[in-house]
Amino acid sequence: MPYFTLQGVKLHYLDEGEGPALFFLHEFGGDARTWAQQVTAFSQQANTPRRCIVLSARGYLPSDVPADPAAYSWENNRDDAIGLMDHLGLQQVDLIGLSMGAYIALMITLHVPDRIRSTVCASVGAGAHPPFRAAFIDDALASAEYIRATGVMPAREMALAPNRIQLRSKNEAAWQEFLDHLAEHDPVGAANTLAEVQAKRPGLHDFASQLETLEVPVLILAGDEDEPCLDVSLWLKRQMPYSALKLYPRSGHLINLEDPDQFHLDIAQFHDTLADGRWVKRSPTPFTSMFAPVDERLSD
Repeated sequence: MPYFTLQGVKLHYLDEGEGPALFFLHEFGGDARTWAQQVTAFSQQANTPRRCIVLSARGYLPSDVPADPAAYSWENNRDDAIGLMDHLGLQQVDLIGLSMGAYIALMITLHVPDRIRSTVCASVGAGAHPPFRAAFIDDALASAEYIRATGVMPAREMALAPNRIQLRSKNEAAWQEFLDHLAEHDPVGAANTLAEVQAKRPGLHDFASQLETLEVPVLILAGDEDEPCLDVSLWLKRQMPYSALKLYPRSGHLINLEDPDQFHLDIAQFHDTLADGRWVKRSPTPFTSMFAPVDERLSD
């Protein structure tokens, strides 16, 4: 079982397959096992097999679970991922993140864009939409206090949340496995991640000017029943000129588990489009008419 150490924290990772590297970052409610179906699919692709790297974030077994809340932050999560890239000698990777992992993937992309070929942000942006941001922070802090006080990870309550119950409707066995894995999470790591990473990370709107100039291709994926992420996903699409957005119908937060085959296909097609040089910058012309401006029609 491979590990590396950064800032005195021992971090576990998976490394499977050969080819250009895909780097997976899991969500708060998931862990490295969340990506098992994607690792199998991408590492065994017939035409372009990929090397799949999956990091277990600090606070998530079998990585270390520091007791000190000061050991946790969104910057540390970002730097842990970059540290693993350095440890493995990876100059460039394609990032795939879900929820908390998608936020960190976007922060990595802004921090070291020259090392990122592309980024997939799935179920991104909970707590980032300004009208609901304060409520998200309050909920994260209250949940952290509950977990600290009880010493229990409220796994079933989380798995039954309005944007996670869709998995149970589609595939009860997959939902039960998600619940079982969630129940195994260390409560100390969960509480510290909620209070120090989720509640204290800046809103995505704070990075608006950087996102506007980002030239790394970004694919945004969201379930249309994942209310905390819908508005932010659309905002990100409008903000980033090299981005695209796909909504999954009647889907919630766990889209990689709800429809793993389609999830894999969408990302594989994204990577194929990049390889063919067909991913271009969106037209900067604002929509003011159903007709193109006269100067654009004349120059066509």
